[in-house]
Amino acid sequence: MTFEIKPIATIYNSRKEISDDFWGNIISEIKLDESLPAEAFDGITDFSHAEIIYIFHKAFNGKIVLGGEHPRENKAWPKVGIFAQRKKNRPNFIGTTICEIVKREGRSLFVKMLDAIDGTPVIDIKPVMKEFLPKREIVQPDWVSALMKDYWK
Repeated sequence: MTFEIKPIATIYNSRKEISDDFWGNIISEIKLDESLPAEAFDGITDFSHAEIIYIFHKAFNGKIVLGGEHPRENKAWPKVGIFAQRKKNRPNFIGTTICEIVKREGRSLFVKMLDAIDGTPVIDIKPVMKEFLPKREIVQPDWVSALMKDYWK
């Protein structure tokens, strides 16, 4: 089966190149595509957070990982499957991040804690609702905390 997904918005921010760390101070503008009315954002600022689903568009020419690799190619961390990490070289190049809503201005939504670079196409935006968050404690291997040490700084 094949299908086509069209971007509904574009991300604009100061991060121009792919980078793994230091996303904490980046404020991003998510600007709706002209094909969508501004009212698509009505009510979004009643929520504190939104989940942004986007395309890793600059990874298209890179190697697609189907099996396992060391996260960030770091041999100190275990080799794990692509679905046990958040690497950009995924089979469908789809990324997702829960970020904090800062404000809305017309056709633009401003957020922080979004790890997507300038020009990134957005394919969906969903409000974060408590009822969709995990019900039990989140468990992860120790290497993840090491990998994420500087990510949101």
